[in-house]
Amino acid sequence: MMIERIETDILVLGSGGAGLFAALHAYDRDPTLSVTLATKGLLGKCGCTRMVQGGYNVALHKGDSVERHFMDTIEGGKWLPNQELAWTLVSTAPERVRELENEVGCFFDRNADGSLHGKAFAGQTFDRTVHKGDLTGIEIINRLMEQVWKRKAIRKLEEHRALALIPDRSGTALSGVLMIDVRTGGLRFVQAGAVLLATGGGPTMYRYHTPSGDKSMDGLAMALRAGLPLRDMEMVQFHPTGLLAGPDTRMTGTVLEEGLRGAGGHLLDGAMRRFMGDYDPRLERATRDIVSRSIYSEMRAGRTSPNGGVFIRMSHLGPDKVRKQFKGMVDRCRDCGFDLAGGLVEVVPTAHYFMGGVVCRPDTSTELPGLFVAGEDASGMHGANRLGGNGVANSTVFGGIAGDVMPGWVHENGRRRVPDEEVLKAEAARCLHPFGRKPGDVNALRERLMDLMWDDVGVVRDASGLARGLAGLDEIEGELLETGIPDGDRAFNLTWHDWMNLQSLVETSRVVALAAQRRTNSRGAHFRSDFPEPGDLATSTYTVVRRSGEGLSISDEPVLFTRVRPGESLLEPTPVAAE
Repeated sequence: MMIERIETDILVLGSGGAGLFAALHAYDRDPTLSVTLATKGLLGKCGCTRMVQGGYNVALHKGDSVERHFMDTIEGGKWLPNQELAWTLVSTAPERVRELENEVGCFFDRNADGSLHGKAFAGQTFDRTVHKGDLTGIEIINRLMEQVWKRKAIRKLEEHRALALIPDRSGTALSGVLMIDVRTGGLRFVQAGAVLLATGGGPTMYRYHTPSGDKSMDGLAMALRAGLPLRDMEMVQFHPTGLLAGPDTRMTGTVLEEGLRGAGGHLLDGAMRRFMGDYDPRLERATRDIVSRSIYSEMRAGRTSPNGGVFIRMSHLGPDKVRKQFKGMVDRCRDCGFDLAGGLVEVVPTAHYFMGGVVCRPDTSTELPGLFVAGEDASGMHGANRLGGNGVANSTVFGGIAGDVMPGWVHENGRRRVPDEEVLKAEAARCLHPFGRKPGDVNALRERLMDLMWDDVGVVRDASGLARGLAGLDEIEGELLETGIPDGDRAFNLTWHDWMNLQSLVETSRVVALAAQRRTNSRGAHFRSDFPEPGDLATSTYTVVRRSGEGLSISDEPVLFTRVRPGESLLEPTPVAAE
């Protein structure tokens, strides 16, 4: 098999907020180094950051503080976050927002006095979510892309799918990444001095999910195959309000942003009863995990809307106000036949975000020398629950840090290392596995996976369901390996990519189910109906899974309370002054 070879000093995988910030920072830090930005789709048109609606959490407002944002993050994460990562997130966010406005060119909504407007998001003690209407992600990505295109020396590899992290001959450091050029179907090895894994999450293994179908957990699957440790993988966040437009449309699962509930939206069951008072005194502004489980409980009790979910109502706030404040959401719902401003919209919990991912340090480095990680591929910042608005902050904060760190790494450790050719050949053979086998129905297997994960490893879990889910995953994987695709042109061969998407999803789903089976308590996004109590916060542990031989090993590691312990709170200094 022929594998084309190219070289670069710094390779960035992914073109969401983390990848774009990393490429810009790396290039600006040292323009003498070659920087390559590779993405599975088209630059600026793919990735989850573009889909961000709500906004960006940042302590910039009068009365708020970094310490307060930190405590909201730790408490929202149920005391499982790595506190140094969480502190890096909240303390760097103000710098990054100023950079977005003053250097990147973003425009965020402002109050009448000119200060940045902060809106209410669930689970937070301060209205600190900076935004551009309800289309914040588009504003950020569009402006970042302008800056990337302006820097013509940054090489752009569009429609390049990352397949495998390839070690060097010694097996002790990273040499580069094996990729597929989707446009030709050819294999390409990109040898690099430093690589950033920022491919994003994308829990599309669930029946209801928010990311686009091309998001298939490739980054975490690659990290797993490379032997890297993954933590908190049981922590899959379900957004409470995914649009429920019916079974025959891809729009089902699309997020209706949290600001709707923050602004005072009501959740109603099928009988038009506002039910959140039965579950939490914060009502609709409880954290995402609580609201998702509450809706799921209503669904299991049969108190549902016509399509099997519940309703969200905004009309009591005034239709004109809703149309003005949430134009993007109103338009999206209208396209699907719903009147968000004046009527009712059906919603369902939808798989939205992975708190779990590759174990990393605050400087984004990993245990594999030469590999860095940022965005949704990284873990530790959020613990058991990500606050709405902390996601895009996470991507831009740590993407920028990675871009600052990688040039120094390259200069100190050498620009490139020779790859392990045996691993390279084996990974190439793995991706070509389905060719020449009897063709089958990959989509039917994908449908089975989505139902299995929703039913057995979803919003509410128990021992029997998890055991059933793990057995079902083994069956699906076995059938997938026996399922072939027709030989032929590999350029834009979508059936081939569907096959590889499903392989990544099955491998990642197994880790999710295994970690969920291991955690015999309920924290944040992980809820065990057979172990509903959270356990002792002071002795909290997080799960770590890695490949061991042909199988997986799992362990528990103690949470290090480096800044604050359960029952304590950081003393807030004088709040930040108004801008």
